Parts: sequence; structure tokens; C-alpha cells
Amino acid sequence: MPANLTPQYHKAEEDYRRASTPDEELRCLEAMLRELPKHKGTDKLQAELKQKISRARKEAEQQGKKGPARGAGAGHRIPHQGAGRAVLIGGPNSGKSALLAAMTRATPEIAAYPFTTREPLPGMMPWEDVMVQLIDTPPITGDVLDPSIQGLIRGADLVLFVVDVGNDEGIDAAQEVVERLGGTKTRLARDSYLDEDDVGLSYTRALLVLNKVDLSGSDERDVLLREFCPIDLDALRVSAASQQGLESLRETIYRALDVVRVYTKLPSKKEPDFDRPFTVRRGGTLLQVAELVHRDLARDLKFARVWGKNVHDGTIVKGDYVVHDRDVVELHA
Repeated sequence: MPANLTPQYHKAEEDYRRASTPDEELRCLEAMLRELPKHKGTDKLQAELKQKISRARKEAEQQGKKGPARGAGAGHRIPHQGAGRAVLIGGPNSGKSALLAAMTRATPEIAAYPFTTREPLPGMMPWEDVMVQLIDTPPITGDVLDPSIQGLIRGADLVLFVVDVGNDEGIDAAQEVVERLGGTKTRLARDSYLDEDDVGLSYTRALLVLNKVDLSGSDERDVLLREFCPIDLDALRVSAASQQGLESLRETIYRALDVVRVYTKLPSKKEPDFDRPFTVRRGGTLLQVAELVHRDLARDLKFARVWGKNVHDGTIVKGDYVVHDRDVVELHA
């Protein structure tokens, strides 16, 4: 029997993927169980959710006794900012930090030797009139994947798997990253989702970023990577050093977030605020936009007037109106 999961369940599931503390995970899991249709087809999922809730409750209680997390383990608690979050992962010397520096105003330590990145470092990437959060991470190597890096991957809107195709060691490093992820329940895929048969197994949408393509032999290493490393992801060829392909990468990152921009307008003003658009996932509603503006406004929202290419100018709509890219909304409470 199919599970027939509701939109409310999928929303709670998405929030769970983005949760960064045991308390947040617990609230999301409880919401998932509450919204889960109760029938024979979901018996296994109900049982797994209850087990997950029990573990999350214990973790939340233990965290409360210890106090807030500190140091490297708390790296995945970087606040979300901008239209979305893209996390850069890769092996040693893959060029993640150089990419972060080239696409944002962040100033990571960059050196020819490995392991210069020791803590997650955020930066804001501009694209047209929005900003996207990029986060550089320490290289993935060794026998165990750091739980804080797993948390960042699971909570990301997009993962950029950076591979150095400028030398042969980059291919070996990429294989090691794939092996480390394969030993966890944190995986990369073409789309983000949670496995319905295993509540703990999380897939995050990812792009393969082939870096240092300006160096000799990069084309041949690209072929070798596809042949010997099982990575079924769309790939982009770039060079942080020469800036090759970076503009295309910026646009691809933004498009992969699958968000729409909405501009707000005060009833007393003729012109909307085109400098600071609000962003929601494609398919999002006017009510979601109102919540971003102010929670009280969302609670008291009566109607809105909308200007956009999908409506007549000034059309009056309710909170369930699905917003489109570059809509202008005038909210009335």
C-alpha cells in the first residue's frame, strides 16, 4: 500500500533535514509523525519515526544537561542566510577555499599544502539581486566522517562536491570522499530527499565541481574520474585561479536552489523595494512571504495586491496564492 505522504509531511521532513540541534530534530520528527497518514502502508515508517523520536529526545535531554555545543562540533550551527545554502566538500587541496574566496568576500586561508581549512567558514555569493550562502568545510579524509560535516551536508540546500582534476591525487581524494560518505547515512544525489524505508538515510542535492581545469591533463582526469569513481551528478568545469566557468557556476548554484524572488510594496508607496527581494521555494505561497516579512503580519494577513507577469496588475489574492518569480506584493493586514 502506498504511503501517500501529504505536503505537510514533506514540509516537516524538509525541516528535519535542515535541523541543526537535537531540539529542532525532535520537533520536526514529532511533526512528521503527526502528519503521517496512519494506515497499514505506513506501519514501518511509524515505528521508525517513533524510534527516531525516542533517540532525539534522549539527545536533547543530554544536550540540555551539557549546555550549548562549543568548538568544531558546533560548526554546523552556522545560521542560514540568503536565498539558500550551498556547502562545499572535497578532499585535501581540492580548491574549495579558493572557490569560496573567488565567489564571495570571505577570506579563507589558502595554501599549497593540505588541511588549511580547519573549521567551516561561510561567505555570501551575490547573484543578480540576491545573496546565496556558501560554506567551505574541512577536507574529508581518514576513516570517519566528522559528524559536524554530516550535519552541514544534511542541512544544505545544495552540496558542491569539489574535485581537483589538476593532478592525479585529486582523483584518489575524490574516491575517498565517496567511500567515507558511503559508510554513513548521509549521501549525495541529484535531488534532496529522505529514504522512506530508512528514516535516518538522507540524500542531499549535489553538483560535481571539477576544479583546476586550466591545468595540463585535466581532460584525461575527468574521464578517469567518471570511469573509476561512481558519481552520478551533473558536473561543471571551473578554475578558481583563472576564474574560468565561475559565472556559469554562480548561475547553476542559484538555479539549483529552485527559489523565486518576491518584492514587497507598502500601500503608501508607488514603487516596491527592488533592492531586497524575499525568496521562497518555487511553489511557495503568499503566506510564506508574509511570514518572512513579519510573523504578526502573516497571522493577521487579510489579502494582498499582486503585480506580475502571471496576473493582472493589482489583482487581489489571499494567503494561498502561489507566488511567481519577480512578483510584487502589497500586503494588507
